[in-house]
Amino acid sequence: MITRPAAGTYDAYYQSYIDEVKSDPILILESQVLDFKAFMSEIPAEKEEYRYAANKWSVKEVIGHIIDTERIMTCRALCIARGEKLPLPAFEEDDYVKVANFNRRTLYDLGHEFGAVRSATLALFKSLTASDLDRSGIANNNKVTARAILYVIAGHHAHHENVLRERYLQEISS
Repeated sequence: MITRPAAGTYDAYYQSYIDEVKSDPILILESQVLDFKAFMSEIPAEKEEYRYAANKWSVKEVIGHIIDTERIMTCRALCIARGEKLPLPAFEEDDYVKVANFNRRTLYDLGHEFGAVRSATLALFKSLTASDLDRSGIANNNKVTARAILYVIAGHHAHHENVLRERYLQEISS
């Protein structure tokens, strides 16, 4: 099991995501793949672009955000694990979603992309040693380790899947 990141190895903003991870983050990432794809297959077509409030993302946009964030976080983890000394940039999630055109894509396509991104995420983190995971760098103007990023990825996914279930798709059982 990959142990929890120590306090001070990530920004406090990420604490709620890290707290979502109750067991081995690699096993969680693996189980999320099939569970999330099964969940996505249950989403009725009429709910794919549903927003629970006017200023909220659609179901497809939430899924796209999960994919974008995982891709960015995995890139950060790679850079940090390899010893990158330059600060890594922030990203503005709302700006990314605005230009991504997730609602023009099929849910099937988004599910396929999610699986591909998660496969790459797992391959990277399974290849890292304990010292790689403990390497730190700067991302979004904050110190973070690759270990913390692993936990953030798993927790971020869990958080947004819970939001989808609770605020968007209450009728779809978990």
